[in-house]
Amino acid sequence: MPKIYLVNMDFTQFDIEEKMAAEAGIELGFSQERDAKSTIANCQDADGIVTSYGDFDRELFESLPKLKVVSRTGVGYDSIDVPAATDNGVFVCTAPGYANEVVSDHAISMALGVLRRTNELDADIRAGVWDFARRRPLGQCYGRTFGVVGMGAIGRACARKAEGLGFKVVCWSRSLIPGRRTPEGYECLTFDELLETADVISIHTALTPDTHHLFDAQAFAKMKDTAVLVNTSRGSVVDTDALAEVLCRGELWGAGLDVFEGEPADITRPIFAAPHTLFSAHAAYWSEESGVELRTRTMQSAIDAVLGRKPIDCLNPTAWD
Repeated sequence: MPKIYLVNMDFTQFDIEEKMAAEAGIELGFSQERDAKSTIANCQDADGIVTSYGDFDRELFESLPKLKVVSRTGVGYDSIDVPAATDNGVFVCTAPGYANEVVSDHAISMALGVLRRTNELDADIRAGVWDFARRRPLGQCYGRTFGVVGMGAIGRACARKAEGLGFKVVCWSRSLIPGRRTPEGYECLTFDELLETADVISIHTALTPDTHHLFDAQAFAKMKDTAVLVNTSRGSVVDTDALAEVLCRGELWGAGLDVFEGEPADITRPIFAAPHTLFSAHAAYWSEESGVELRTRTMQSAIDAVLGRKPIDCLNPTAWD
């Protein structure tokens, strides 16, 4: 009987995976360690792997001779060596598009939370303080410019929602030409122009060597003192220590972060002592509805590959050619 391992999963219940595996005649195994060496040791008989955060390097793909697929419960794949997987005939699958709406919802809610300082006002009420004026300034959407960094599907969903709230929307993406407009009519700027123009900046770009610390001290120096930064993409796109410094100096309105450099986040880092911040624990991707879609799609990709079918959501469909 073929076997699929669930490796370093982000969930505590596996009823969906168990039901799908049973219906397909596939055995399930479990390994909660993240590092590649542990996966190699624990999954020697794996035909497929479904993972949330596991690390998959060339040594792993060369050490698991039966492996046909690694299917990740997410969109990003920076922890998986895709060329190494391809060289060893292993499909790599993700779930593109599953969380477009919920991540953009979360980004918008964080932007509004920081602009309106809702978490700070909430804390005051709980402390018995009835005085909104102590949290001024409080902002609004209308009259402000919302900048989207990264105009993939999530970025475009965020832009659509921001425009609906009354923001003027501008954008930057490596694939867009400054001075033109997107099909939706959003003005495309250079990165520096967006930094200098936007009152809210929402990050939706992938983590690559080029985008690592894209938002650093130099970038923050170009932003308005009244700007809000929101990151629901990847933690390392932002230099969070540099962000903490400008927040402490009062050189930004505030920041909302759902992702961090190293997770679970180290709460001793300076960012957690910075004022006017709103945090969530990498929750933007999750709703009960999106969770079902995510788990079903990633499991189906693994099952398809194990049973000899090319999965739909595949990054390297030529792996078996």
